[in-house]
Amino acid sequence: MRELAALDDRIRPGSFEPNSPVGQLAWIVEKFKEWTHGDLPEDSVDRDRMLTNVMLYWLTGTAGSAANLYYESMHSRNWPTPSQVPTGVAVFAEDIAIRRYAERGNAIVHWSEFDRGGHFAAMEAPDLLVQDVRAFFRRFRQ
Repeated sequence: MRELAALDDRIRPGSFEPNSPVGQLAWIVEKFKEWTHGDLPEDSVDRDRMLTNVMLYWLTGTAGSAANLYYESMHSRNWPTPSQVPTGVAVFAEDIAIRRYAERGNAIVHWSEFDRGGHFAAMEAPDLLVQDVRAFFRRFRQ
């Protein structure tokens, strides 16, 4: 969790309390507010689902390890590591993805943009996400 706090402290110092379930809740709900498609987080994601998401991180103590990718990426001199693996990208309404940056290190073969959904697409627009994942993998079927 210290890595997660350090990551957010680079943006807003002191904004995350790693030893408090209330701090965990406040920090993650803020992310839902910032990264979902709607005025309030619960406009896009049911409160019970959001609370379940927060509780899974808190009870398993995995918020820090989940954010480790972002922390390491910020401190790596070799980011992004180029890959020739065929990559599909789905850009949802409130998510930020810029193709020219994505193409620097990825072999993009599938790109989709949607008018709804956001960073938490699996919870906000599961129908669009499933449809897009199927479309991406369809090209690899024998």
